[in-house]
Amino acid sequence: MQSQRLRAHGVHHVDRVPRPEFALYFTLILIVAVPFALVGWVMSLVRERRVPECGPFARAWREAGEITPEIFRP
Repeated sequence: MQSQRLRAHGVHHVDRVPRPEFALYFTLILIVAVPFALVGWVMSLVRERRVPECGPFARAWREAGEITPEIFRP
């Protein structure tokens, strides 16, 4: 059940509880994103001739973290 609470300036925000569906979608998107992130990381490595700041798994994690909430947005 979602509860509402009052925040600054009278704006209501809904507390969201992580649901199993979110974890499932996040995991599936992460699994699909890892190979693409790995290819992108290798291409960046070859093109710039230095190791990128963000590794392939971190890149895939970030992409999954950006895409998954969009699925559940009202």
